[in-house]
Amino acid sequence: MSRDFEELDYRKTPMGELTLRRRRVALLDGLEVFEVKLGEAFLMSSLFHVVEEALADLGLGACVKGDWNVVVGGLGLGYTAVAALAHDEVRSLVVIDVLEAVIEWHQGGLVPLGAELVADPRCRLVHDDFFARAVSVDGFDVQQPGRKFEAVLLDIDHSPRHLLRREHGVFYTEEGLRALAGHLSGEGVFALWSDDPPDEAFLELLRRVFARVTVSEVFFDNPLLDCQSKSTIYVAVKG
Repeated sequence: MSRDFEELDYRKTPMGELTLRRRRVALLDGLEVFEVKLGEAFLMSSLFHVVEEALADLGLGACVKGDWNVVVGGLGLGYTAVAALAHDEVRSLVVIDVLEAVIEWHQGGLVPLGAELVADPRCRLVHDDFFARAVSVDGFDVQQPGRKFEAVLLDIDHSPRHLLRREHGVFYTEEGLRALAGHLSGEGVFALWSDDPPDEAFLELLRRVFARVTVSEVFFDNPLLDCQSKSTIYVAVKG
């Protein structure tokens, strides 16, 4: 295999074939890019991470002052988690991913941000199902059942309508969102990334559960297509 393209890992998972690969993009002067694929779908690329970082910054920007205990749903290449840890107020970070291989990539140093996350004593990588934990009585931390968090940052499905697994759908209902809100502190924050434009029906669901809801479109450069792309960040405050 050439140095310009390398498959770093391949796993068969209950969600499909998972691949981590590294390649150099000639169009961008040989820039090294890491990509994650699930089946034929691209889950993440290190070339595009502005929105993943914005998820952490916009979500945590809505938190009240003080020490924050934070959950990140979906580890990916680690950009949301690292951006969260850049906030000094973050006392602890629990990152939950249902794909054990993704956690192993970080622990083994296969991806660029892995060493930074593993070395930070505030950060714990957990192999679990975020959505199952969200609707459970015990919540997100099996070591401390019933623990409350100041923020939950979610980046797993493509959007509330375009899901990686049909089973996730129950989360994006009023009942599912109320279960999530039960694991937040008094003025806790839920922030969600979506690849779709703002969804008025989902905004109405959020407004039924949370006291304050905002939505932002985040633009970022796409050098491969020589254009700008955009994604959506929802921020909901329990109040």
